Amino acid sequence: MLKAITDQQRQRLLNELLKDLAEDNLAIFAGAGLSAPAGFVSWSELLRPIAEELELEIERETDLVALAQYHCNSNLANRGKLNQLLINELSANADVTDNHKILARLPISTYWTTNYDKLIEKSLIENGKNPDVKHRVKQLSFTKRGRNAIVYKMHGDIEHPDEAVLTKDDYESYHINMQPFITALSGDLVSKTFLFLGFSFTDPNLDYILSRVRVAYSKDQRQHYCIQKIVDPKPDEAEADTEYRRRKQELFTQDLLRFGIKTIFVTSYLEITNILRQLEWAYRRKTIFISGSAHEYARWNSSTAENFIYSLAKDIAKLDFKIVSGFGLGVGSSVITGVLEHVYMNGQRLDSEQLILRPFPQSAVGARPIAEVWHDYRTDMISHAGIAIFLFGNKLKDGEVVIADGLLKEFEIAKFHGLLLLPIGATGYASKQIYTKLLDEGYFDSDNFPKEARAYIDQICDEQSDLTTIQHALFSVLASLK
Repeated sequence: MLKAITDQQRQRLLNELLKDLAEDNLAIFAGAGLSAPAGFVSWSELLRPIAEELELEIERETDLVALAQYHCNSNLANRGKLNQLLINELSANADVTDNHKILARLPISTYWTTNYDKLIEKSLIENGKNPDVKHRVKQLSFTKRGRNAIVYKMHGDIEHPDEAVLTKDDYESYHINMQPFITALSGDLVSKTFLFLGFSFTDPNLDYILSRVRVAYSKDQRQHYCIQKIVDPKPDEAEADTEYRRRKQELFTQDLLRFGIKTIFVTSYLEITNILRQLEWAYRRKTIFISGSAHEYARWNSSTAENFIYSLAKDIAKLDFKIVSGFGLGVGSSVITGVLEHVYMNGQRLDSEQLILRPFPQSAVGARPIAEVWHDYRTDMISHAGIAIFLFGNKLKDGEVVIADGLLKEFEIAKFHGLLLLPIGATGYASKQIYTKLLDEGYFDSDNFPKEARAYIDQICDEQSDLTTIQHALFSVLASLK
């Protein structure tokens, strides 16, 4: 009996995927179902005109690869109509789906797909990445300069439909003509954890793929995952027929265990998107954006306040969070010192991702106004993080100390992007304004704010709290989020 994923199973899945994400060991294998929400037709709909030409009913056909071969056979190996169908249906400039966008934002560097469309590489480019796309054997020996993701299109690309793997002839000769792709995929299946998305047990490609790479597995095989939607009843379908198809799905997914692929069942496609969103949030939550600036430090002297910021950054690094900061006046230097001391005292080397500092450009160069550049700069900075901490927030303007509008802008961006917001209201200025605003909105009592953090927020934002109390309370909040 097929059962949908439970909350406990979902959390275990996320924990396993997070480990592989952190070590760049997670790879995606995308099937046709990943592209379907973009408006592309299914395989059966794509080949409907072919079936009609052969006087067959597409609804009764299960081997669609054979159907494509029958078409070629009846046209003396001419596949021009097949190529044209691909161009007509898959070359449209479709918008990337939410699933594509989430995957592109995650630090995933390896993608495999049987799809011919360009949605994966398009989503990566839109997210500022530089994909190296491989759809021909000769491309495997070249490396695109500055690449940060590889997209293996093992069945071809829509811009070259005549080379697409479509028919039985193509599949039967694949191990000869495309052997380097099989070798590369086999290597990745041994060294990386794959998440299969968009595959169903009726997918005509899946059996071919698994049969070609099975040699890469042994009794010590790596664990992979596949997310599938439980079969739904068809219109006017008898209950017995639905149960038959579900039983077949169950048996098929049991067979996948031979290849080290564990299937996670969901009841709707939206659940797949929700799982990916949870994965992204869990990954981003490991990075903290520190927003702060201070010409003065409220009721504390500069030495005491700077030591507090230094200790805070050191505590955050101790909890293995990554830190992103804009090098704010009176704050940035202490953040650097705290992180560096933790790293060097533990005999480690500073990782480029442990501390990401982004000093702001101070003058406009080029056609864009500096304010516009700063907004994009802030957005890019904050997009790396899942938690935002706000400290102080004042600056000197015309000889007078005023609220730092830049910190308020960073707050609005962080709020818009769904970061967990932690204003240290006790430090006053813009941070206090942010706390007051969130308190009035009921943010700290909403589902967006973790229950385990609510007990500490008053201490963090109480103007009577001393810095030691604030630091211990914030440390407790962050420790509860690990």
